Amino acid sequence: MSVLSVSGLVAGYSAADEILKQVDFEVSQNEIACIIGPNGAGKSTLLKAIAGLLKSSKGTISLNGEMINGRAPREITRLGLAYVPQEHNVFPSMTIIENLEMGGYVEPKRTAARIDSVLQRFPMLQSKRRQAARTLSGGQRQILAMGMALMVEPRVLLLDEPSAGLSPVAAGALFDDIRAISREGVAIALVEQNASDALAISDRAYILVDGRNHRTGAAQDIANDAEIRRVFLGG
Repeated sequence: MSVLSVSGLVAGYSAADEILKQVDFEVSQNEIACIIGPNGAGKSTLLKAIAGLLKSSKGTISLNGEMINGRAPREITRLGLAYVPQEHNVFPSMTIIENLEMGGYVEPKRTAARIDSVLQRFPMLQSKRRQAARTLSGGQRQILAMGMALMVEPRVLLLDEPSAGLSPVAAGALFDDIRAISREGVAIALVEQNASDALAISDRAYILVDGRNHRTGAAQDIANDAEIRRVFLGG
């Protein structure tokens, strides 16, 4: 059963600028569904619409069987969805601990226990917990951003370009962390320009082109498709 289900979604930044045109998407528990496609295809717009940061004009978004269209982002977070944007996803002047506290703002009574859980998952954060986030490397900041998202114990985690700007080694380590989170029961929707690596860790894949579903299927099948490789994966 899908934890997150999107059907016929139409959304954009104005009534005259529809970026998403009848998009369908779903992801189940323990599953990673990656969203790939050319620049301007609507990948990030889809995540923003799901997270409540962008209003949809048509279609439905269901989280755990409950409609969330038109709900405020804070309410959607309380229902079990966390969103990690590509940029500006940490507070640079705050310490790692303070950033995690900010991540747990929707359930402050359980903040301390959740911080302990995140620090156990990511030992690097534990060792640097009193440092300002601005002192972290790009890969470490992405880990902190994911740690902040996990502070709400989400059932669905939306990740927008988590490997952007990272070295191959840092990106590989980050993808390992994403896969480990998925195995613990979190459904993950992953937008990535690093399509080959995203497909390698994903269970299902969606290709968006011009705001529409172009192809959907098992990630491995899409990765092995010669035409898909030629057009979208560079070889």
